[in-house]
Amino acid sequence: MNMRCIIVDDEPLAREGMERLVNDAGFLQLVGQCSNAMEANKVLAKEKADLIFLDIQMPGMRGTDFLKSLAVRPLVIITTAYPNFALEGFELNVLDYLVKPITPERFLKSVNRAKEVFDYKQAAGKDEQDNFFFIKCNYGYEKINYPEILFIEASQNYCFIYTTKAKLMTLTSMRSLEEQLPAGKFLRVQKSYIVAIDKIQSLAGNEIIVEKHKIPVSKNYKDELMVIIDKNLIKK
Repeated sequence: MNMRCIIVDDEPLAREGMERLVNDAGFLQLVGQCSNAMEANKVLAKEKADLIFLDIQMPGMRGTDFLKSLAVRPLVIITTAYPNFALEGFELNVLDYLVKPITPERFLKSVNRAKEVFDYKQAAGKDEQDNFFFIKCNYGYEKINYPEILFIEASQNYCFIYTTKAKLMTLTSMRSLEEQLPAGKFLRVQKSYIVAIDKIQSLAGNEIIVEKHKIPVSKNYKDELMVIIDKNLIKK
């Protein structure tokens, strides 16, 4: 399976050189090129990425600060002309640290390692005992238990996670959260809403009730919801 990757670097020549290396690797699929962190955030909201080639010194937001903002991180390989940032990068649990100019040999060694980690995770799957995840919230990290989630609401670049205990806000994409959720337990019912299936109390027209919250259901997603209801409906 190919690894989907994006390149984040403010230097056009650096992006071009990295693109050639990516294309020559044989198992990497480039799904986006970005000149800054904000562009990268938009790409990650639309595209699934398994690997990020991330520069550190960029206008607006440094690469390491962008990395800290991600609630769910793909594998990351730092690419920079400044070797003094290596310690900071590895403290953020990046896979590797490439110093420019990057040779094909060094690049291949790095991405081969990334492929090994990627293949291992794909084969192992998600640990069935993992019943939670963490999000960056306010000035720290909050643990979210899957059984406590009621629904998730997207709002621009943020997501609100409604649980049985609280309403939490995090700077991440709906796509990233959706990929984190266990299959068969949650359902997208509208572009901006994902609900816990077992928390749905009723459906009337194009609206469902989750506890005291009224959530709209779009036509594009209602068919899948009706399949679930029909499957569990007590017949006469």
